[in-house]
Amino acid sequence: MKLDGIKVVDLSMYLPGPHLTLMMADHGAEVIRVEPPGGEPSRNYGPFQGGHSVWFRNTHRGKKSICLNLKDKREREILFEICKTADIFVEAFRPGVVKRLGVDYEAISKINSKIIYCSVSAFGQSGPLSKKATHDMGAQALTGFLAINDNGNGHPVVPGLPGADLGSSMTALAGILMALYRRTITKRGDYLDATMYDTLLSWTAHLSGPVFAENKPPKTAEGRSIGGAAFYNIYKTKDDRFIALTGREIKFANSLLSALDRPDLVELCKIDDCLAQKPVREYLDITFATKTQKEWEEFLEPLELGWAPVLNMDEAFKKDHAIERNMIIEEDNGIKHVGNPIVFSEEKAKISFDVPDLNEHYDEILKK
Repeated sequence: MKLDGIKVVDLSMYLPGPHLTLMMADHGAEVIRVEPPGGEPSRNYGPFQGGHSVWFRNTHRGKKSICLNLKDKREREILFEICKTADIFVEAFRPGVVKRLGVDYEAISKINSKIIYCSVSAFGQSGPLSKKATHDMGAQALTGFLAINDNGNGHPVVPGLPGADLGSSMTALAGILMALYRRTITKRGDYLDATMYDTLLSWTAHLSGPVFAENKPPKTAEGRSIGGAAFYNIYKTKDDRFIALTGREIKFANSLLSALDRPDLVELCKIDDCLAQKPVREYLDITFATKTQKEWEEFLEPLELGWAPVLNMDEAFKKDHAIERNMIIEEDNGIKHVGNPIVFSEEKAKISFDVPDLNEHYDEILKK
């Protein structure tokens, strides 16, 4: 497997760090989860199945657990011993906490100069916001992402997906793998400052046009990919379900509007100003409300068109495609796991169904 022989020490909690180290565990890394007294908080977040929280299972399978109180000097020494042979160290405390605990990069790199130390945080280790307390939505709010999550009415809603959390996880993974590669040449480790805030700002190539060119924010009613375009939009059906049109190409507009006997509207879809497409959106609003979601699926299937039924997550997890892609994996006892999205033709991810009990591997880890 790609990460066989790589040893990871993970102090992070909740979602970004544990998701990051899960990606590595599934691909062969030995991940030692250093839990605080009382354990990782997500152990206690239901629903529960098979003796574990489903959240915890989906972020901690295949890892080893040791419980250490890092405020205790003797237990901190145990962490130092583990780090002597580690390749990667991950933490997600607020800036300044690891320094106070005595386990910051300076301290750990003195023990092991080859270690790659990754801090995952909301706003980074420097800058005016660095010590601000928040989770995912705070980063979304302060980068402008929450403002465009408004359904066109100017009132932001709570995001359904923690994009800042999981985006920073994958940014951190990319950085760690770069550092691992570089270490083969320099023989030295490095420090990685991975943040939710920076990650989200780096995702704005398609949104920052009005910001840089016109000194104004993008608006959902005007943005091509955030609610302004008629063929990149969501429409309610007769049964209170939804159909998403997911491609703005003119060939798609021509295909659907011709099938609906309204080819006259195609010319409006060619206008880059999304406000000009309002008559098309209004027509599609009325039209999609005349049939059920299933009826529209049958109508749209033969057309050359970017579209999808809007599924709830229960429906999505039961799709044949998710199962065939090994994104839903089932144990013999029927317990399911979310799969790993990093797919190679060789040395594929190997999912361990073992979920560690708190401090289960204390003796095993100390013997090494």
